[in-house]
Amino acid sequence: MLTQEGRIALTDITDLNLLKAELNRLPPVDAGDYIAELSPQQQAIAFRLLNKNQAIAVFEYLPQEVQEELIGSLHDAQVFHLVESMSPDDRAELFDELPAGVVKRLLQQLSAEERQATATILGYPEGTAGRVMTTEYVRLRQGLTVGEALNKIRRNDEDKETIYYAYVTDDNRKLVSVVSLRQLLFTIPDVLIREIASQRVVRVRTDTPQVEAAQLMKRYDLIAIPVVDREDRLVGIITVDDVVDILEEEATADIQKLAGVSGGDEAALSPPQVTIRKRLPWLLANIGLYVGAASAIAPFQQVISVVPVLAVIMPILSNTSGNVAIQALSVTVRGLGVGEVTPLDTLKILRKEILAGLGTAIALAIALGILSLIWSPPQERWVAIVAASVMAINVFVAASLGTMLPMGLKRLKLDPALISGPLLTTILDAVGFLTFLSLISLALRMVAK
Repeated sequence: MLTQEGRIALTDITDLNLLKAELNRLPPVDAGDYIAELSPQQQAIAFRLLNKNQAIAVFEYLPQEVQEELIGSLHDAQVFHLVESMSPDDRAELFDELPAGVVKRLLQQLSAEERQATATILGYPEGTAGRVMTTEYVRLRQGLTVGEALNKIRRNDEDKETIYYAYVTDDNRKLVSVVSLRQLLFTIPDVLIREIASQRVVRVRTDTPQVEAAQLMKRYDLIAIPVVDREDRLVGIITVDDVVDILEEEATADIQKLAGVSGGDEAALSPPQVTIRKRLPWLLANIGLYVGAASAIAPFQQVISVVPVLAVIMPILSNTSGNVAIQALSVTVRGLGVGEVTPLDTLKILRKEILAGLGTAIALAIALGILSLIWSPPQERWVAIVAASVMAINVFVAASLGTMLPMGLKRLKLDPALISGPLLTTILDAVGFLTFLSLISLALRMVAK
């Protein structure tokens, strides 16, 4: 087996022969991982060592940027063969990233059937079920017997993406029912398909958001879900491998938004320029936000000079309320993302967060109060009471906002992850500092009297 530690050099013909043998013996996904980690020049060399069938299988497991590099380095005949062999949904995804001129040239070289399938998928908006479906599925007419259906599958459907489900349609291609391969194999051949097929078919429309389609498949433990048009005609299916990609993309996007990373194409091993481009706008925006939070402190510089212990207490107040907000925000966004909760559950979730927030607020307020008593000189022990009170209020507000804001965005049909952690914590900092220092100023005036 090839490993990162024992990588074979691509300079000697003897090594190339050994590499060729190893790459063609590896599972396609492992060979794809190995090739993806090479330099662009080495990728082209290693890929050319694959035999025809292995090259077709490996190509679909390569990252899109590697696929693009290979398309530019391979001969036209090799490129056309690879693209023709791809499933329509994977081909459409690749075409999304290629220059328009290259896509036009590749489309012209495809067979009429593959060109029509790819054009159909590309015609649907990004992020919809139609854009991620494949047109390679098993379709049966409802008048067939089980024996006739199995013969049809053996003759015509060997290259379909999945054969575990067969979809039964009428003469107008309207979806009528679904039957599993298990049912076909264990039913007497003379039985009609309509007698064993289930008419309760979970389906999605071509304009259904792809996340909703993924959540339906997860909810009903499906390995494929049919996609129909507005007339309920079957046009494709979404398979479980696509669902894994969809959920991974959505989770990645949500995590990046919560962390304040602008964009969904930054990975752990992205080039430095990509990291800078994606993070810098948010960091600059955060500077602007923190300037706003700092402005809440500016009028109270004299107060802080009179009570120096405030400089120690304020960071604790800020960090604690911010962490509470991010915890509530992360749990709520995750629940909305995987379909565990909906905006209809707002009151139920808010009630839970209020109760948890109250308990958390009291405990944290007591902790900060004790620390304030320890740090404050005897004549300023009253600072502990103010600090504990503001901590309790800020933590309670943080837990409530971390729940209500994403729920509100979801109700407005917006992405709940738009409420990023840095944005929410900065808002809480400004409000908390203003409240805390205002109360301290008031207490100082009362003590002076």
